[in-house]
Amino acid sequence: MHLLKNFKENPIGFFDSGVGGTSIWKEVINRLPFEDTIYLADSRNAPYGNKNKQEIIDICVKNTEILIKNGAKIIVVACNTATTNAIDILRNTYDIPFIGIEPAIKPAALATQTKAVGILATKGTLSSELFHKTTHQFASNINIIEQEGTGLVPLIENNMIDSYKMETLLKRYLKPMTHLRIDYLVLGCSHYPYLIPKIKEIIGDDVVIIDSGFAVAKQTEKILSEYNLLNNKNESGKHYLMSNSNIETLKNLVIDVKNKTIEQHYF
Repeated sequence: MHLLKNFKENPIGFFDSGVGGTSIWKEVINRLPFEDTIYLADSRNAPYGNKNKQEIIDICVKNTEILIKNGAKIIVVACNTATTNAIDILRNTYDIPFIGIEPAIKPAALATQTKAVGILATKGTLSSELFHKTTHQFASNINIIEQEGTGLVPLIENNMIDSYKMETLLKRYLKPMTHLRIDYLVLGCSHYPYLIPKIKEIIGDDVVIIDSGFAVAKQTEKILSEYNLLNNKNESGKHYLMSNSNIETLKNLVIDVKNKTIEQHYF
C-alpha cells in the first residue's frame, strides 16, 4: 500500500444503505475519538436487502469511489447486506483496508443454552453465501430461526421508529421466536440497533440481543494499528455526514454527536 506522508490524518470512511450504519459509526468514534470520519448515507437506495447481488455490488463500488475521492484511509462497510454480498470484490479492487459487518452468529451459537437463536435480518443478508457459510460453520447443531425484517428499514429511514406500524411488524416477527424459546437474538442489519428498546418490550430481558457495533469498532482499531494509520493528533475528530435523501432522520439519530457537519448530496 502506497501511503501519503500525512495519510494518518485522513478520515475513516463509512457507507450504508441509509442512516442505520450510524449505529456502527457511533461505536467507532466512541472507541477512536481522535479520528476524523466521513459517513455516506445512501438512503435513496435503501434497503439494499431486496436488491440482487450485482445491483448491490454496483452500489458498493459507487459508494467506495466517493469515499476514496474524499480521502478515506480505510472504509467500514456499515451494512450487513453490502458486506455479505460485495466486500470480497471491494477488497480485491481497491488498495485500502475494508472492515465489514456480518451477523454475530458465532458468539450467539457458542453461548446459547436453549440451543435456539433468532436472527432478524434483511433478505439480502439471509440469502447470502457468507451468511450460510458462517451458519453452517458455527451453528450446525443450533436451531437458527431466521426472520426477514421486511419493512423495518423504510420505517427507520422515515423517522417512524415509534409508530404503530413498527410495533405491529416487530411483534409479528419476534413473537414466534419467543415461542420457540430463543435465548439470543442476533440483529443482522445495522439499522436494527435503533429498535432495541422496542424489541426488549416484546421479547423481555431474558433474551440477549447481539449486534455487531462493538466488534466492528474493535476490529477497526486493530486494522488501523496494523497499517500504522491511527491518527496521532490529540484533539477530537471532526465528522462529515452526507445523505442523498432527506437529512432530518440522520440529524435526529446523531443529535448527541459533537463536531459534525451534515449535508444533503445527490450521488
